[in-house]
Amino acid sequence: QVQLAESGGGLVQAGTSLQLSCTASGGTLFRNVMAWFRQVPGKEREFVAGISGNDNTYYVDSVKGRFTISRDNAKNTIFLQMNSLKPEDTAIYYCAADGTRYYWRSSLHDRMDGYEYWGQGTQVTVSS
Repeated sequence: QVQLAESGGGLVQAGTSLQLSCTASGGTLFRNVMAWFRQVPGKEREFVAGISGNDNTYYVDSVKGRFTISRDNAKNTIFLQMNSLKPEDTAIYYCAADGTRYYWRSSLHDRMDGYEYWGQGTQVTVSS
């Protein structure tokens, strides 16, 4: 059974940077589609960034130019580099993995039901 573990969250000031990591264990997700979502209390979990098996990347408009998703297949890990953070980026950030797909599907992978595996989440708080 694949397990995902996020790390790297914390409390930072607006305008600074933070890097999140997500490591998979208990199985291999070599070149699978993976993504980051985030959620604030009272709202639905929203797509933030995704990466396909061939390293194409996808972002929600609100983070384009500020966030970068990447992967290290040797370490079974993906990253989310977050620059120029804003208070509205405050949320719990979740890592997600598609257990089977290599290629991105635009009608699927920006939604929660595109992913079988989820981490427990890591809190990111950006103060103004």
